[in-house]
Amino acid sequence: MEPYPGLWDMMLLPSTLRGSYPKPLFVPSPSTPDGGVDAQYTRRNPLCAGSAAPTHAHTQKRTAKRTRLTHHQERNFSHFITMAGAIGLREQGVELESIMRSTEGVQRKTKIVCTLGPACWSQETLGELIDAGMNIARLNFSHGEHAGHAETLSRLRGALASRPHKHVAVMLDTKGPEIRTGFLKNKDKVNIAKGSLVEWTTDYEYLGDETKLACSYKELPQTVAVGGKMLVADGSLVFTVVEIKEDSVVARADNSATIGERKNMNLPGVKVLLPTLTPKDEDDLINFGLVQGVDFIAASFVRTGQDIDNIRSVLGPRGRAIKIIAKIESQEGLENYDEILEKTDGIMVARGDLGMEIPPEKVFLAQKMMIRKANIAGKPVVTATQMLESMIKSPRPTRAECTDVANAVLDGTDCVMLSGETANGEYPLEAVQMMSKICVQAEGAIHYDELYQALRNSVLDTVGAMSTQEAIASSAVKTAIDIGARMIVVLTETGTTARLVCKYRPSQPILVLTALAETARQSEGFLKGTVARVMGSMIGTDSILYRATDLGKQFNWIKKGDTVVAIHGMQEARAGSTNMLKVLIVD
Repeated sequence: MEPYPGLWDMMLLPSTLRGSYPKPLFVPSPSTPDGGVDAQYTRRNPLCAGSAAPTHAHTQKRTAKRTRLTHHQERNFSHFITMAGAIGLREQGVELESIMRSTEGVQRKTKIVCTLGPACWSQETLGELIDAGMNIARLNFSHGEHAGHAETLSRLRGALASRPHKHVAVMLDTKGPEIRTGFLKNKDKVNIAKGSLVEWTTDYEYLGDETKLACSYKELPQTVAVGGKMLVADGSLVFTVVEIKEDSVVARADNSATIGERKNMNLPGVKVLLPTLTPKDEDDLINFGLVQGVDFIAASFVRTGQDIDNIRSVLGPRGRAIKIIAKIESQEGLENYDEILEKTDGIMVARGDLGMEIPPEKVFLAQKMMIRKANIAGKPVVTATQMLESMIKSPRPTRAECTDVANAVLDGTDCVMLSGETANGEYPLEAVQMMSKICVQAEGAIHYDELYQALRNSVLDTVGAMSTQEAIASSAVKTAIDIGARMIVVLTETGTTARLVCKYRPSQPILVLTALAETARQSEGFLKGTVARVMGSMIGTDSILYRATDLGKQFNWIKKGDTVVAIHGMQEARAGSTNMLKVLIVD
């Protein structure tokens, strides 16, 4: 049996090109002396374990086959490489002058998600975070009760009341399914020595010690295999399964560690038989999300497209305006990424749990793959976990953290997320300010004109013909490039047209005008490069566009004589039928 292609091939090659090969591709590596291929295969998942490398003769044969591309395949591949390069640095733009140039007053395009917690619960601090650049307020339902979250949300809305032109969306992040260790006999901690054998029982009432511990997952013996890994307490303790019994599993500790009660457990490389939505999650969605009118549901541990359907079913007609963000946190979620992407409204690259499900050195590849595919699909992406984690205790981030945030922006992420930095850190305001500064610097290194062309080519090669609405959106960005427009205006009801314009990454700011407050919050909170305003009425296109140019002047985006590109539907057209593109000259 041929091994599956490596993730690097999956990431760089469009599906049309990958599908043209009768056999999967190998992963090139510089580790062989002759610069050939030290293949790192996997038969189960391209992100995980490897198998033996092919012979040199086999490598040469595969390399020769790989180079015989048709003209169409070469064009597809060059478009894709151009896209990767366009997202990177400008050829001539990064010099000492640009490095030292001030970016004060430059509008940030990338959105910032802030997790709310004890460090920012006061209305005053929430107002400071809004002023610093918070676009989405995240409520983490792994902690707290409905009453506490409702009080926090009330204070947030109080802070927004004194800032009528600010739009901050609200994200409900579900707890999701989890596997936990049990309680201990002495209610303290246990010391596990490297090499010791521990029996893991599925009897969760059992009070554990150094030799036997409880696990909340009833299907543990049916799920794991001998030789498989079990990670406990965020990976601080790793076990290898050595024996499987009817109601328990015996595993050997790979390292020494001390753990307490009810620690999280991960089972990398296996399909866990737990529902994505737990009874608690359903209660949170119905009795908090719908009641409080949240804008986004960040669904934890999404593994299949059906999970998205199930969440929409729970939300029902009352929640049809709520957008669902699928958190990809497992190997199974990666394997089913394409079907998840098709059904979800957005993606969160949740690198914490993902880094325990796949080797941590492969997480950056998974991040790039997920962001690239989401960019082509026009689905916004949040990159999350430990982005500025040192700022929980320090007023300055590490240089590695700054680079991580910048590279996520260069990869094409729409949003970056702060977790503990704002929830319980000592410097929540400084973390948001620093995140904003890094994003602005990274955005200044992107060549937007080339990025537009690369994205458009990739979309056409991957999807084929565009819808009328997307063609208008793409043409608006191209027109803005060609005429040197200073602003793009989008009149929208649902926000779909704004999302499609954002998909093609214009360098110009996007002004979104809508009659719906939730569309304004979701657009300004989630769509890169957008600012939204709620209009009292969307009747009278000419007067609305005049108001748009007035707003552009107030924002210092445009001045007299500048050009503006505007797109909208005809007055009698239904929602989602944008079909008009106009070029305006500012009076």
